[in-house]
Amino acid sequence: MTVPEASATVAVELERLRGTVSTGFAEVKGSLSVLVERSDRNERDLQQLRQDTEKDLSELRADVEALKKNRWPLATVGALTGIIGAAAGVLALLGR
Repeated sequence: MTVPEASATVAVELERLRGTVSTGFAEVKGSLSVLVERSDRNERDLQQLRQDTEKDLSELRADVEALKKNRWPLATVGALTGIIGAAAGVLALLGR
C-alpha cells in the first residue's frame, strides 16, 4: 500500500466516521426536540390544571359561604322549641 493509497483509505474512513457522527447527532437532536415538545405540553397542561383547580376551589368556597348563610340558626330553633314545649306543658296542667 502506497502513501497516497493509505491517505485515501484514511480519508474514506474519516468521511464514513463523520457521516456516522452526523447521523447520531441528528437522532439525538430529534429526540431532544420531542422531549422539549413534551415538556412544553406538560407545562401547559399543568398550568391549565392549576387554573381549573383554582376556579373549582373558588366556586366551592362560594358554595360553602352560601351554605353558611342559609343554615338554620339551631340555637334559636332549640330555644323556641323549649319555650313552646314549656308553654304546652303549662297549658296542659292548667287545662286539667
